[in-house]
Amino acid sequence: MSKQEEAGLILKLYELRREETMRKARDWFFAEFNPQSLGDFNATMFGDRSAYLRMVVSYWDMAAALVNDGAISLELFNKSNGEHIGVFAKVEPLLGEIRASHGPQYAVSLEKLIDATPDGRKRSAAARERIKAVRAQLAARQTKAAQS
Repeated sequence: MSKQEEAGLILKLYELRREETMRKARDWFFAEFNPQSLGDFNATMFGDRSAYLRMVVSYWDMAAALVNDGAISLELFNKSNGEHIGVFAKVEPLLGEIRASHGPQYAVSLEKLIDATPDGRKRSAAARERIKAVRAQLAARQTKAAQS
């Protein structure tokens, strides 16, 4: 595939991320989806936000499949994207349980991409820690505001 075709795919992926429902799903995923157990995950999977969860994870799994299959180079993809690391960071600790419950192919392309990315697992762990820190800061602000 030519660099121009790869660039076209990257731009198309970006365009898809800008779709209104996808934006809402991504916002929700990063602001509100923080599963700590398979029970938390299942409550979302079978709840009101199921479509958002499935949309975000399947989007990044599909994008990862394009990279894994050679349609987009790993280097170009990682230069243009980083959100997939955060998505993987949120589901990674539960992957074994999710796959046992929902099927062995859940986020398999995304995981393969993370493993192909230099320091991919370290980046995922770091993202998870950043997410925890942000959530702690937000909780502290809410507590302080409630006390005022």
